[in-house]
Amino acid sequence: MNPVNSVTVRQLLVRGMLAGLAAGALALVVAYLLGESRVDAAIAFEESHAHEHGGAEPVSRALQSTAGLATGLLVYGVALGGIAALAYCFALGRIGRFGARPTAMLLSAAALVAVYVVPFLKYPANPPAVGDPDTIGERTTLYFLMMLLSVLLAIATVILGRRLAPRLGNWYATVAAGVFLVVTVGLAYALLPGINEVPEHFPAGLLWQFRLAALAIQLTLWTSFGLVFGHLAGRLLEPAQAAASAGRGSVGAGTAASV
Repeated sequence: MNPVNSVTVRQLLVRGMLAGLAAGALALVVAYLLGESRVDAAIAFEESHAHEHGGAEPVSRALQSTAGLATGLLVYGVALGGIAALAYCFALGRIGRFGARPTAMLLSAAALVAVYVVPFLKYPANPPAVGDPDTIGERTTLYFLMMLLSVLLAIATVILGRRLAPRLGNWYATVAAGVFLVVTVGLAYALLPGINEVPEHFPAGLLWQFRLAALAIQLTLWTSFGLVFGHLAGRLLEPAQAAASAGRGSVGAGTAASV
């Protein structure tokens, strides 16, 4: 039986949003320490190679790198925390005999790979000065299409593994499902158009550092969410599970004594 039946989804949703807020705060620290200096360097490169300069920016760079960055990451963390908590309610008890905390970490790892890593490998993050402004709509569409495909393929992989397990056993079902995921993601990579708009003289080291920083931010976000939400969910669910187990044990003992 799914343990979520003994608690309200609302309680887990609130805990997921709180965990997302905490994860967003930690990701904010990483973004400020690792990412902002790379963004500044990319902006400096763009300005030094621009043929003409526009007017003043509607939002200053100082505001973007402080309040703007904080607002974006915290709202992002809360939103993803809420969505992940709802997915957790569905996954708990359905993906194996895992407790509340391991399920939270597995879900976070799967979300990191499906939502970010797989799309990132096809369409990696780029700093300012990289990318043609005229193609931003196309690039955004392709990125979100890759993200949608990645999530759908991850769900299909889990379903396939569960369907194959009774016939092949858990090990071979997992291997078969993994092969399916790799092949289908590879096909998506091959069929979707590539994008290469890096300026000829853009520093390769700066580009690499920016992309590593972007990956570190997401890794921090999802890892910390899994740990914090797993702790909060465990405190909520495990007493209920223990009480249910104790109740079943008392009923079994009583039945045995009467016999």
